[in-house]
Amino acid sequence: MAINRFYSTKQISRNSFLALGIKCVFISHQQKDKESAKKITDYLIAAGIDVYFDEYDKDLKIHHQSNNPKAVTDAIRTGINNSSHMLVVVSPNTLYSTWVPFEIGYGYDKTDLYALCLKGIPYRGLPEYVRSATIIRDIYDLNNLISRISKVDKEILLQKRMMSDYGNQTNPLRNVMDALINDSYS
Repeated sequence: MAINRFYSTKQISRNSFLALGIKCVFISHQQKDKESAKKITDYLIAAGIDVYFDEYDKDLKIHHQSNNPKAVTDAIRTGINNSSHMLVVVSPNTLYSTWVPFEIGYGYDKTDLYALCLKGIPYRGLPEYVRSATIIRDIYDLNNLISRISKVDKEILLQKRMMSDYGNQTNPLRNVMDALINDSYS
């Protein structure tokens, strides 16, 4: 069973975390995209992937509410330090984020960095600081990424219903991401 790793690795050092060999995805997103980010988080957890998602970090919420940027920064750094991968949820709102660029900068050389495009995001809609990441354009790409991270064949994950085929009309991400995009970004 996958979990939100905020609960179990909060006090662990980066080197200790890496030594454990745990695969955990830090979900970076602009607050206006929280609902979409939550659906993506739930999809990853259902597929057996551990995540760090800020919604469950009560300390982070308190620091935001008390307008304590140093403590917010420390909480974000802890989340990234306890993650092997970072998935940046990209929408038009990302352009106005104050924290997503910081998260990408801090996690760039610590995690495997991916940018996940929400439904209808064209390449020209990606902020320049995101274009250096591997782009996850659609549900098909996300399913492939889940298979690579979990080291479980995609067909097995589909058969066990740990994830849903990109073309399935009941896929929980159907309204969040494009199913399959065939044109290239070049």
